[in-house]
Amino acid sequence: MTSAEHGRAPHNEIDVFPLPEDVSVERDVGLTMEDGVRLSANVFRSRQARAPQPVILALTPYGKDMHPGRIRDDMVGQRAQAGLGMGRYRVSECTPFEAPDPAYWVQHGYVVVHVDVRGCGKSQGERKVFSRREISDYSQIIVWSGTQPWSSGKVALHGVSYLAICQWYAAVNPPPQLVAIVPWEGASDSYRDVRFHGGVPETAFFRGWSRKMAGAQGDAQQGPSRTPVISEVPGNRAELEAIVVPALICGSFSDQGLHTKGCFDAFMRIGSQHKWLFTHGRGKWTVYYEEEALEYQRQFLDHFLKGEDNGMLERPRVRLEVRRTLDEYDVREEADWPLPGTDYRELYLSARGLSAELPGQVDTLSYDGVASESVVFDHRFDAACEITGQMRLKLWVSTDRGDDMDLFIALKKLDSSGAEVPFEGRENDTRGPVSNGWLRVSHRALDPVRSRPFQPVLTHEQVQLIEPGLIVPVEIEILPSSTAFAAGETLRLVISGADIYSHAMLHHRERCNQGRHTLHLGGGYASSLLVPFIPARRPLTSSM
Repeated sequence: MTSAEHGRAPHNEIDVFPLPEDVSVERDVGLTMEDGVRLSANVFRSRQARAPQPVILALTPYGKDMHPGRIRDDMVGQRAQAGLGMGRYRVSECTPFEAPDPAYWVQHGYVVVHVDVRGCGKSQGERKVFSRREISDYSQIIVWSGTQPWSSGKVALHGVSYLAICQWYAAVNPPPQLVAIVPWEGASDSYRDVRFHGGVPETAFFRGWSRKMAGAQGDAQQGPSRTPVISEVPGNRAELEAIVVPALICGSFSDQGLHTKGCFDAFMRIGSQHKWLFTHGRGKWTVYYEEEALEYQRQFLDHFLKGEDNGMLERPRVRLEVRRTLDEYDVREEADWPLPGTDYRELYLSARGLSAELPGQVDTLSYDGVASESVVFDHRFDAACEITGQMRLKLWVSTDRGDDMDLFIALKKLDSSGAEVPFEGRENDTRGPVSNGWLRVSHRALDPVRSRPFQPVLTHEQVQLIEPGLIVPVEIEILPSSTAFAAGETLRLVISGADIYSHAMLHHRERCNQGRHTLHLGGGYASSLLVPFIPARRPLTSSM
């Protein structure tokens, strides 16, 4: 299916339909927590059900009674002003923002429970998002959902973004009623994934969101600032290795700087014996509610919550969506992520571009680190190829002023005529690159245990300032992506001291740069891009 068939206008639309008559709603059910605070829930059940059914549970800070029409009116307009959109999708009138649609799940044999988190909507208490108290509430609600007369005793967590993030914490030490989780695009490390990209403070989304959700003002200062080390920032880093419940994780190539990194990291790190990864390169809300994704979710839940022998265990672990253009992609299944058989190749940087040969001659390229100048390295493909996975960029860098540097990286695709091929980006932006990377050089220290050749992991535990003229090596993580290139098309690497890709909900305006940045190339300064080439595969389905 082409994404054009979903509608490509940036503002798009949400199609809302009435809740089917067969679905009963018990509104504002009171759930008393162990400290006496009363939370509010809506419970959706089939009027025809004659036996207890498994439960799909979602906790929301946005209001369980937030009518999709209000979402459409309030949020689409805001994004339209910024040139962004919500995507196009269809849900029932009782579907809260980023939550499972009861109209779909009830008709397929599930009870759906939507709960306002503490201090939100109709729930009592003080709002403290992602707090220990909130996670404790989550566990208590799981137990409650699994012990009601209409419940089979088996509960799954389900939802997008915030509704996904909470699942990482609830699944670490879960009550026995929790059988499976469906975290659909949820960051798993707020410091690395959202707040500080490679140590560079993100100054758009998180600050606005946190003020709205919790009145947080903590890091809203303007102008250059030192990035605090990770121990100085109250935040959420899930104990992913402790998660053993079955998981269906969605990770997109389009939500970079918010959820992309955390989803793929979680898939690779969780301890679950049964885990699957659903990838895509389109808008998260459109994909979450589309037929293919719903059928995938249902196959997973039907097996683990209903015990159906439906082939889920035999299904390959990864559903892969390989982008060709904004509107075209291929789909196939793979055994794991990173893809087995990935052919990692070094492409070395030189004044002439990207090449498989290490230049013997030392060379330099420089740009103004304060202005929006950039340097560009191109690699033209003589034959069709696919690049899927994480990438690592190794650079040797210096600055003529100051004691730190901010590096911004973008990978782009150019067609055979040299025109850029855009992809879906954050918030349904249709001007996105192939992938992004960021680094504040003072945060360049690597974690030797977690780092892999294709994925450098920063500790963020120390600040290593530099001196003017000092040449230092750095490694930068390029976020997960999957892109096909035809013969004659080009992979372009762009390096700058300012945002290469940004919009109203993604930018970095507290940079530390001064003076000119210099890249040292060739000879003993083997600056290179490690690229994950994938041998030819046959797609299962195509967008064409």
